[in-house]
Amino acid sequence: MRHVRLGRTGLKVSPMCLGTLSFGLQSDVGAAQKIMGRAADAGIDFFDTADVYPALLAPEDEFADHVGRAEEIVGDWVSGRRDEYVIATKFRYRTGPGPNQQGAGRRHIMAAVEASLRRLRSDWIDLYQLHAPDPDTPIDETLSALDSLVRSGKVRYIGCSNFLAYQLAKALGRSEVLSLARFDSVQPRYNLLFREAERELLPLCAEDEVGVLAFNPLAGGLLTGRHDRGRAPDGDSRFALGQAASIYRIRYWRDAAFDAVAEIGALAGEAGLPPATLAVAWVMANPAVTAPVIGASRPEQLTDTLAAADVVLDDGLLSRLDRITRRFRWGDAVS
Repeated sequence: MRHVRLGRTGLKVSPMCLGTLSFGLQSDVGAAQKIMGRAADAGIDFFDTADVYPALLAPEDEFADHVGRAEEIVGDWVSGRRDEYVIATKFRYRTGPGPNQQGAGRRHIMAAVEASLRRLRSDWIDLYQLHAPDPDTPIDETLSALDSLVRSGKVRYIGCSNFLAYQLAKALGRSEVLSLARFDSVQPRYNLLFREAERELLPLCAEDEVGVLAFNPLAGGLLTGRHDRGRAPDGDSRFALGQAASIYRIRYWRDAAFDAVAEIGALAGEAGLPPATLAVAWVMANPAVTAPVIGASRPEQLTDTLAAADVVLDDGLLSRLDRITRRFRWGDAVS
């Protein structure tokens, strides 16, 4: 694979990023290692994880047992060849029972980064990301703490995830005013069934040279065409696992989405592409997107998504996809 710049930085990353939410729960250690190997063989050297992976997929009473497991699996796999990979991880969500074991305050950030470094078996993190906005912490405090990590060398670059355009714009402005490290990337949810980022966030990122790492490019797997609205979701899917199940069902398990998936599948058939390949190629076709964050629970699931790296969608196909999914530019509240 070719390499691209992450936003305005000098950091080069593969145009696909491997997500690791499944590691340690949906994917046992052996499967996770095979997934990383398959991705690396295809040219992916950019991995994204988080301190709460795969705990977000676990039942509430098992949450604590899974905190940090994905980071450990990634750290073990890259050990001895750390320089070959760009590792991104995230902080913000609850990692313990205490009130300060979560959030974007200085105390939690300092504890969280040390824990992530230990689990990743690394002296540095290439991209350290705020997993979601924290309404209880002033953004100035968060940016100041992250800036100190960049200056110390423990973190190379900082980014954010799940930010709305106004939240990112405010953070960029505060970094400029205070002469602090700024968010050089953002992770929005972005796919054919959720295009809200196109309205304000992606134009902002293009204007201010912020890298875009689009997660959920397959809408939790719905865009693969494997799910049927007439039957319950498979037990190992995002629509059935732990605390995430209700979130994914609210996002995508509705008639409008299934209707669109059927039309998208028909277009994929005309184009001679698997639906997953078409869906990921569509995300990559947006010039504001640096890389989609692709995931898998089994190595073979990567076949169709990796194929998207070699697909260029023509204008006619892009226009037809736009007509089918344009309504999803207005978010989830589309019947």
